[in-house]
Amino acid sequence: MVQNILSVEEVSVTFDGFTAIDSLNFSVELGELRFIIGPNGAGKTTLLDLITGKTKPDHGRIVFDGGIDLTKRQEHDLVRLGIGRKFQTPSVFASLTVYENMELSIGFRSKLGQLFKSVNNEDSDRIAKALAMVRLVHRSDISAGVLSHGEKQWLEIGMLLVQDPKLLLLDEPVAGMTHRERMETGELLNDIGNERAVVVVEHDMEFVRQFARKITVLHEGRVISEGSVETVGSDQRVVKAYLGRSRALQSNTGN
Repeated sequence: MVQNILSVEEVSVTFDGFTAIDSLNFSVELGELRFIIGPNGAGKTTLLDLITGKTKPDHGRIVFDGGIDLTKRQEHDLVRLGIGRKFQTPSVFASLTVYENMELSIGFRSKLGQLFKSVNNEDSDRIAKALAMVRLVHRSDISAGVLSHGEKQWLEIGMLLVQDPKLLLLDEPVAGMTHRERMETGELLNDIGNERAVVVVEHDMEFVRQFARKITVLHEGRVISEGSVETVGSDQRVVKAYLGRSRALQSNTGN
């Protein structure tokens, strides 16, 4: 039986009388690439904030890796627990080389006193593997500040990978990318999803159609549909929630 790496159980959160997440149930397995879509205000970013401890729920619990209740943990604990989050805008150290960014990131999962420790052979191997996965081996000696927007996104994903997370949370990772970069990012996410759980919040429906294995659709803080592109694209609840915009999902499904 496959075990969920993440289980969101009957979670609710309200902000100033507005229910952002409403008795939500959501789960992800290890080795799964999951896309989350939904109209503005559906609760997508709030869900990521809840998982990472930035927001605390009013009710319910969030269980990680077989028994860790994330609602009782602080945001700074998550890297050591095995959770990595990437925001839409890349955040890299522009004055450092690509390799130096990776070296610095290794220490984030260690205790504070080890943040600037020298990398050992195991660390070097991990950096090399991550650089290869994010297509940046040939750029490792240049300053991160001169990378293209897409390359900076890949570098930040690589900086998360060297921390060896079990769960990666990515918020609109292809925003602002060229078509070629989007295609390479989709292939990258599929590669990463073979080894760990990856949750992607995305608005680019063309990208979702091409690379999603399983989609969760949120609306008004609840899951209204879940499944393949074909399943979600033909769900009338999704059509209604998107006020017709979900037809972008349907255009290549035959529905």
